[in-house]
Amino acid sequence: MKNLYEKLTNNQNFAAWIFIAPAILGTFIFILIPVICSFGLSFTSWDMLNPINFVGLENYKLLLRDGLFYKILLNTIVFALSTSILGVIIPLILAAILNSKIRGSEFYKTAYFLPFITPMVVVGIVWAWIFDPNIGFLNQVLNIHINWLYDSKFAMPALIIVSVWKLIGYNMIIFLSAFSSVSQSLFEAAKIDGANAYQTFKNVTIPLLSPTIFFVVIITAISSFQVFDLIYLMTQGGPFDSTNVLVYSIYKNAFEYFNIGKASAIAYVLFVIILVLTLIQWHFRKKIVYNEID
Repeated sequence: MKNLYEKLTNNQNFAAWIFIAPAILGTFIFILIPVICSFGLSFTSWDMLNPINFVGLENYKLLLRDGLFYKILLNTIVFALSTSILGVIIPLILAAILNSKIRGSEFYKTAYFLPFITPMVVVGIVWAWIFDPNIGFLNQVLNIHINWLYDSKFAMPALIIVSVWKLIGYNMIIFLSAFSSVSQSLFEAAKIDGANAYQTFKNVTIPLLSPTIFFVVIITAISSFQVFDLIYLMTQGGPFDSTNVLVYSIYKNAFEYFNIGKASAIAYVLFVIILVLTLIQWHFRKKIVYNEID
């Protein structure tokens, strides 16, 4: 009996490894190996045609002396910060409203979630038409004439609007899931105590949902720092690099300028920025998250 049990256990372990092997193999081939190789390439000069030339920290030194890099970095921070703030506050407010069981709440949930599952290509084309200075829907409705995507003052705000619009549904669903785990008796108790809607939202909703808010802030910030498709489809980093961001700069350096070493260096600068910001947020989680313990 003991031998039979050991044989079955070994067979189960073998079967488990068979099932998880594709995921492990895919992670190793498509994530770990490229990460290691790109880190090595950040210390080289290579145009994908000539032999690789080791240059040490030269790519990183060039970035620190490049004024355009600081402009791109600032663009990335502005985009990520704006998207993270608006992409958390607006969905949280909408989730609180929909959680109050207003009429047609199921329709609103579907309507807000549709942009998130809409392909970015479609989103880019539609919003490019909306922002068109001549025949665009927005200018005609507001009866104004603004070169949204062709003016360095308005291009970045326009992209932030699109990004937040697309994120709202996903973050709102996460907040609604968090609401479902909160006892409704707490909201009823606040109402009995005479708290108005704002006081209930501030003193009951936000503390109870703070773990979810913390999670959403982190994932929204990380995704915002990695924005690429929206920039590529709508502005290509223009006008005058006013919407150029780090990931799009990686793409241009790698596949337009064929400067693989510089592109890899920018990628690891971005990695360090995201890592540092995440660690800072994690460090202050006790002050942000209600009743947080180690």
